[in-house]
This record gives sequence, C-alpha cells and structure tokens, in this order.
Amino acid sequence: MTAKPIFVATHPRACSTAFERVWSMYPILESFQLTRPTQVFMTRHNDMTCIHEPFGDAFYYGTERLGERFENNESARQGSGFSNSTYKTVLDRFDRESEEGKRLFIKDMIYYLVPPNRKPPSIAPSLLRIKRGVGTSGTTDGESNNKNGTCASGTPYPYDTEPEPNNPTVVPEAILRKFHFTFLIRHPGKSVPSYYRCMVPPLDEITGFYNFLPNESGYDELRRVFDWLRSTGQIGPEVAGEDNSQPADGEKSSGVEICVIDADDLLDDPSGIIRAYCKSVGLDFHPDMLVWDTEEDHQRAVHAFEKWKGFHEDAIGSSDLRPRMHHKRPKTPIKEDHTWAEKFGEEAANLIRDTVNANIEDYEYMKQFALRPAPET
Repeated sequence: MTAKPIFVATHPRACSTAFERVWSMYPILESFQLTRPTQVFMTRHNDMTCIHEPFGDAFYYGTERLGERFENNESARQGSGFSNSTYKTVLDRFDRESEEGKRLFIKDMIYYLVPPNRKPPSIAPSLLRIKRGVGTSGTTDGESNNKNGTCASGTPYPYDTEPEPNNPTVVPEAILRKFHFTFLIRHPGKSVPSYYRCMVPPLDEITGFYNFLPNESGYDELRRVFDWLRSTGQIGPEVAGEDNSQPADGEKSSGVEICVIDADDLLDDPSGIIRAYCKSVGLDFHPDMLVWDTEEDHQRAVHAFEKWKGFHEDAIGSSDLRPRMHHKRPKTPIKEDHTWAEKFGEEAANLIRDTVNANIEDYEYMKQFALRPAPET
C-alpha cells in the first residue's frame, strides 16, 4: 500500500464534490479519534489535505491553457486571478500543501490534463527539465527532449515541445507516477444534462460558463488516461474489492489497485462504498466521515469550493452523505428526451442526447471495474 497523494480523476457532474466533502472531514476526525481511549496507541500518518479541482486554473485561464472556453475572452481570464497559472504552478501548490506532512487528496477533471478533441499531446513547457517531488519526499525527473520549451505563437496550444510516447496528457509520466490514481464516474444520462443546466439561465450568470461544450464531458479523456495508467503499470492489475484479481504469471503489481466508484453506487450505499474505498487507498474508515453539519464545516466548504461558483451549491448546502431513500427507476430514452425538451427546449435536448450517446460506451467500459460496497466488520 502506498502513501502517495490520492488523485480522484473524474468528469463533470459526477457527484464528486459530495464525495470530496467526506475527505475534508478527515483531519478533524483524526485529531478527534486520538482522544478516545481505544485509539491512544494508534499512529495516524494519513491526515488529509484536500485540494479542489486545481488544474482548471491552468487549463482554462493560464499561459499554457488547453481549453477553448475563454480563449477569446481575455477579460475573463484576467478577472479569474489565474491568468499566470501554469501546470508547474499547480504542482508547486501541491508541494506547499504537503509541507505539513498530511497526505494530499486531490479531486479534479482529468480532461484538464489532456488536449481537447484528441489533439496530439506534448509536455507543458513549464514542466520541462524539472526534478521535483509531488507531495512526497522523493524526486521526480520530468525531463523531456524539448526543442526550446516555448509555446507556439498565437494560442498557447499546441506547445513547441515534444510528446512522451503514448502519454495522453501534458504532464510527464515521471510526475504522474507520484500519484495514487482512483476514479469516479456517473452515467452520462445524468451528468450531461446536469452540466448543461449550469450553462443556461439562471445558473450561467453564476458559473460564468455561457455555452455548453460537448468536449468537456470528460469520458473519452478519463478512459484514455485510465487505460494508459494500466498499460504503464501505474495502476493494477489488481481490482479493488476483487479477491481473484491477482497478477498473472510474470505480471508485476503496481501497488495501486484499480479503484473506480460509480456515483449511483455511492448514493445508494455511502458507508459501504467509502469503507471499501478507504481500504483500497490505505485509510481508516470512520462513520463520522459522512457527517459535516457544523458551521465550521460549512465555512470550510464555502472557502474550498468558491472558485467554481454555481457548480457546487448542493454540496455546500448539504450536511451529510446518507443513502437515498427512494431509488429512481431508470427512464427510457424517450422519456429522457421529453424531460430535457421540457426543461431546455428541443434543440438542446437533441444536443444533450447526442452527447450522452457519444459517451455511454466509455462510461460502460469504466463501469466494469466499479467498486462494490464493503460490509461492516
């Protein structure tokens, strides 16, 4: 089992912020648990520092930006406060946050690390020839056979840098190996219309996202990064919760199980899924992790999630993560289309349907690895 920084790779509207709130409780719980007599002799090395969606700064606003959303809106980039962000400044933050010795818990959209529309990737200029740790005591060799380490003229991407063979991201493999990757998914029939809702009135005035971009759905990038991590031995071959997923003859274990959470499983059985997740990433499970009902908890959430206004209000206003009382029966595609047309109009419903259909195969591929709830012991 590793003590690497945990990186929850996900896509938009996967209930990931509610999942993240569980871990924002972890430092408090650790100090609280140590006061209990039965815990006195336990050593705690896994206190968590949560970092919420940090790579969006570089992806949308910075000098190495990959995203097209704000490319023609310099005032928005400047007003964000992140116009000078690079992929290196994000990683530098991880180093600062790790100085207290707590284990990092990072949740982010993996497409922030991948050029959109399957453009060929190359290493971000700021990450060339650096030797660094990422929340660990080790060093990382991020060297690349770069020509000159500058961005091409005009828009930042494509960079005038060399790619790494088969690496779908703009971050060197040597850096990515410092993270303990896990994954969170949700059926696109739920995530895509939820994301669309954030791009239209009245929420668009809060989010600042005024148009829906299907290439921000994130499933294609999630699957490609997932497969690449497996192929390079960074995760697997063991699958979390599967007793029969041992390495084959001659196959080497990465020490990091394949760990994929489906949001519906999380909502149906929060304690069972979180218990199984804790076991996979090497953390103790406490039932109190699922409750955050004090004013201090609320203010911590407001501060952590304020950067992406309008996207996390439900999670901010929540007080716990409990099993949903009523399981929603799946709608037929015809009923879904009707619902979306009523909410957003016929043209929007068609766009949502096309986007959902384009991502179902990638979702179902990831779903086959989904974590099963762990029973109470």
